[in-house]
Parts: sequence; C-alpha cells; structure tokens
Amino acid sequence: MSVASDSGPPRQQFADEELRDMDGKQPKPGDLIEIFRVAYQHWAVYIGEGNVVHFNSSEGASGISTMPIKDQKGSVRKEKLKDVVGNSKWKINNYLDKEYPPRSNSDIVKAACNLVDSDLSYNLFSYNCEHFATEMRNGMAVSRQVEAVKAVEDVAIEVVDAI
Repeated sequence: MSVASDSGPPRQQFADEELRDMDGKQPKPGDLIEIFRVAYQHWAVYIGEGNVVHFNSSEGASGISTMPIKDQKGSVRKEKLKDVVGNSKWKINNYLDKEYPPRSNSDIVKAACNLVDSDLSYNLFSYNCEHFATEMRNGMAVSRQVEAVKAVEDVAIEVVDAI
C-alpha cells in the first residue's frame, strides 16, 4: 500500500515495522479492526506483528464473505492484516468499550488465538465476524450492522402494518 504523503490525511501503510489505519493510528494487540467492504464491514482482532484473527464463512477468502443468511460452516483464521484488508480502507474501532469494558489485551489475544483453525457456525444475523470480534474483546457478541438491519426491518413492518 502507499505511504503517508505531505498533502492530505495520512494514508494506510503496511511496512513491516508500522501499520496505520485510515485515521493514521497504529493498532495495538487486542484492538478491533473494522474493514470497509463495498456492502458491509468485515471485522478482525489485531494480535500484533501485523497479524489479525478473524472469522468468516468458509466460502469467503481473507474476509471476503458471501454473507450467508443461513447457518453454515465458518472458520477462524490468523492472517496478515494487509492480506485481509487488500485494497479496502480500515480503522481501529473499539466501539463497545464504554458500554462493555474490554478484557486485558493479553486475554483478548489469547482468546482469539485459541480459536484459530476452529470451525464455528456462521450466520449473518446471529454470529458473524463482528459478533466474533466483539466477543473476543468485550465478552459480548454484538453486531451493530445486524442491529441496524433489524431496526430498518422493524420500521418497514410498521409502515406495512399501517397501510
């Protein structure tokens, strides 16, 4: 990827000694990484040395998931952050920390690493990559993306019922 330039905001870097997100911040072990795909965000847990642990459907490669709605086999993988991110933008996003205090960084990394190469049930609505990442960091499997979809669905149902 490209290196920071003198003009404009810092750009993402993938030098071995330094990683920077779209805001110019360096991830620390235990941080959650939000990766911006075309129609959704993929999530991973940064474990240090340029590596992340992430969960996706077995059909998805490097976090590029087909987003299955029904339960299907998913896998937990350890990969280089740069390989999972590809050409996508990414940022550190520990958004649940105020509501659910995070575990210690070492406990987050240990929990995530203990699940590498595990096969788990993947479901877009009940347990996806964001559920996995927030569970590793905060002990709560939460997906803001799913909550947003459910809120839109609830409004649509109310509108249809009102007709």
